[in-house]
Amino acid sequence: MTARVLIVDDLLPNIKLLEARLSAEYFDVVTATNGPEALELCRDGRCDIVLLDVMMPGMDGFEVCTRLKADAATMHLPVVMVTALDQPADRVRGLECGADDFLTKPVDELALIARVRSLTRLKIMLDELRARATTSANLGIIDHLSAQTPNDGAKGRILLVEDRASSSDRIVAALRDLHDVEIEPHPQEALFRAAENGYELVIVSLNLTDFDALRLCSQLRSLERTRSIPILLLADLEDRPRILRGLDLGVNDYIVRPIDRNELVARVRTQLRRKRYADSLRDNVQAAIELAVVDALTGLNNRRFLESHLASALEHAAHNGRPLSLMILDIDHFKSVNDTYGHDAGDEVLKVFAQRIKRVVRGADLICRLGGEEFVVVMPDTPLVVAEKVAERVRAAVEGGQFPIDPAATRTIPVTTSIGLAERGADANADALLRRADKALYGSKASGRNRVTAAAA
Repeated sequence: MTARVLIVDDLLPNIKLLEARLSAEYFDVVTATNGPEALELCRDGRCDIVLLDVMMPGMDGFEVCTRLKADAATMHLPVVMVTALDQPADRVRGLECGADDFLTKPVDELALIARVRSLTRLKIMLDELRARATTSANLGIIDHLSAQTPNDGAKGRILLVEDRASSSDRIVAALRDLHDVEIEPHPQEALFRAAENGYELVIVSLNLTDFDALRLCSQLRSLERTRSIPILLLADLEDRPRILRGLDLGVNDYIVRPIDRNELVARVRTQLRRKRYADSLRDNVQAAIELAVVDALTGLNNRRFLESHLASALEHAAHNGRPLSLMILDIDHFKSVNDTYGHDAGDEVLKVFAQRIKRVVRGADLICRLGGEEFVVVMPDTPLVVAEKVAERVRAAVEGGQFPIDPAATRTIPVTTSIGLAERGADANADALLRRADKALYGSKASGRNRVTAAAA
């Protein structure tokens, strides 16, 4: 997992030290020496995460963070403040400005890498939602990105997993005037409750009796119903190795005992704001897309969505120097299916074909029905050599099982697919990319079908 990390510090030695540590872990590093320069880089989309020094002349880190979070174009960027200040009041001030976390100088290397990796996962998820939202807006369906404003993070539904009554009483006392907090002392019961009751945040004590709290965190991340619920760990200072492990598992944040009430309130508010922002994007995007850009038969996006999304995806890839590959698939001899068994049978084949593609490709890849029996898969951050392996998995998945041709699956037939591949060229032109992939597809058909052909670079 990689990301573009912006380091903002007025002292060059500090920049070089952080840059060396991050580059050794294969992160791309961008640097700025003052607040205005950092704001410009963020607005231009040049970074995924911001490591922001607090003490800078002119515009300090608090002001930079406040401006980033007030701008709809940058409010989604994760911000980690790097500072020599270590008082709870300083952390609270930063959290109130919108910071996601703090690293105290001298920066611990393991904590730095764990936090950057954790926030990278979060940024990837938000980027996917924002990309789809932008496509919807470009299609004129709904523009909810421009209307997004930070919410106040109030009145959240919170599940507290803590088996020590004294600790849970203190947490509830700190939050009860602001949020609805429910206590569950039993970890396994907590998992069921989290899956069924629509909580917006789960707070987990790292010191549960006779149970590994990180296992509960892992289970919460593995279930589809709880995957997007933020997790906040309650930990002791000596729990540092397990805190870092928790961040690797997908924990969103942590707070160290003795717990400062104001810091707890601020961290809870930050997680609720981010959760509601992601939920708003997800819900609105889903509603907008389904109105106009989903193929009713297969449930995949249609040609209209592809035309808009592919152009923006190519522009993004070209701007950041990233690879992008495109796959065109055609069901072999599909006309004979319709002619022999009828169009209802053909529709069943199309639906199952779409399902098999979805099971094989990655979640970040975009699958569209181009029309008839032709499908397209857009694969961002994917060079051609990787795309060929994915395409071969798709081809094998299609060939590997019979296709039902009636809803009851009482009759089945074999189906194969021919595939053409092309990688983004220097011109980053959607039409040219589609033509090259289509030409490769015809190469597969001419060579006997049921095969993968990649266009020459």
